[in-house]
Amino acid sequence: MTTAAPAGSSSRDLPHPASEEIRLESVLHALSDPMRLQVVRELAADGDELSCSHFDLPVTKSTTTHHFRVLRESGVIRQIYRGTAKMNGLRKDDLDALFPGFLDSVLAAAARQADRLGAG
Repeated sequence: MTTAAPAGSSSRDLPHPASEEIRLESVLHALSDPMRLQVVRELAADGDELSCSHFDLPVTKSTTTHHFRVLRESGVIRQIYRGTAKMNGLRKDDLDALFPGFLDSVLAAAARQADRLGAG
């Protein structure tokens, strides 16, 4: 994983894997948890960056932090600080380039499942 902060970056920069370091196994693991999948679905639906505070997950703050870290370290999301807010964006372009159609298929399947289970 790329952990070195770029030149001129602040100590608040978070490590993210470079596109070529993203592995399917890590992405599958990240998306296998219902809370993390919910975060990804919300990011995909919004199409923009959302702050961590936007998400209302039924877990503790420390567990929420863990879920975001797993998503970031797997390469599914990018997190950056804007002022005091930690913003989250889906790395759709990177994922689509590496695994064409994968993310769209997962999101469509998750939507169908939510409809089937009445959890929309």
